[in-house]
Amino acid sequence: MPLMFELCPGRMIGGDHPCFIIAEIGQNHQGDIEIAKKMIKMAKDQGADCAKFQKSELEHKFNKKALEREYNSVHSWGKTYGDHKRHLEFSHDQYRELQKYAEEVGICFTASGMDEMAVEFLHELNVPFLKVGSGDTNNFPYLEKTAKKGRPMVVSSGMQSMETMRRVYKTVKEHNPNFAILQCTSAYPLEAEDVNLRVITEYQKEFPDIPIGYSGHESGISISVAAVAMGAKVIERHVTLDKTWKGNDHEASLEPSELAELVRCIRLVERAQGTGIKQMLPCEKPCHDKLGKSLVAAVKIPKGTVLTQDMLTVKVAEPMGVAAEDIFQMVGKTVSKDVEEDDSLLPEVVNGYCKKRKC
Repeated sequence: MPLMFELCPGRMIGGDHPCFIIAEIGQNHQGDIEIAKKMIKMAKDQGADCAKFQKSELEHKFNKKALEREYNSVHSWGKTYGDHKRHLEFSHDQYRELQKYAEEVGICFTASGMDEMAVEFLHELNVPFLKVGSGDTNNFPYLEKTAKKGRPMVVSSGMQSMETMRRVYKTVKEHNPNFAILQCTSAYPLEAEDVNLRVITEYQKEFPDIPIGYSGHESGISISVAAVAMGAKVIERHVTLDKTWKGNDHEASLEPSELAELVRCIRLVERAQGTGIKQMLPCEKPCHDKLGKSLVAAVKIPKGTVLTQDMLTVKVAEPMGVAAEDIFQMVGKTVSKDVEEDDSLLPEVVNGYCKKRKC
């Protein structure tokens, strides 16, 4: 049985608990804290469990040349990549402000720590869990330090192999039992052919004692809903207020109405999962009573006759007779009363038939 643990205060994941839905705001806030707050409120209003950001300490994530390189993309917020990233990065005080706002709104708040110093800050901020983005999944010193913080972890697996993910599992598990792994393909937007939902099943086999989830970058919600039907216990999707805004992630993000529909469909699928026990349900009884078939005499059967199969047929009958599936059990039994042709073969007239009653 996969491990169940508390990911956010009062919110368990794994087992039969509802799928945990992360609204990944990331840097779709355009560097504007008021937009960020609107997105937190939107995530709450549409039914998500968590509003998540991405926190970087830029000098620890990038080297100098990476920050100094020209960035001429239509999505750029500055002449260099460093200027672009600095525009989108909130300060520590702004993060505290956002955390406080999320608490007021009533939604779980966390972030991906995009480097070790960012993880240190998020740990100090006392976020309920730490998200590991795909870019750091094979960064084993980072993984070990993050795991040792003792906070629950959610680990994405974009750009990784199964061999690497086995190492990730062992590395984190050694220090921290409370983590989930998400199937992820790092492409924006993601084409259906590259989603590889079957990896969810493989992860469930490889890592049977932890929750498995899905982080999606595809358009629409159908694939993410399918992931839940396959047993995903965490779903992460990027969200936006407007897909036409500047930024690489907006196109692969869900607008408010799409997020609301994703939540609705996930909860519907969860209701439809059932227990796995196949049996006639109470809701089926009216149909069974009206149209369920049972055994009928194909010929007149006198009292004391030893039944053969050719004496019986299966019809919708009034009253309902012996269950249709028991026809072969009737062969060799005797009847205690006359049964007219086309009359129901009732259980009480078959000697030695004990189904559904005490013998």
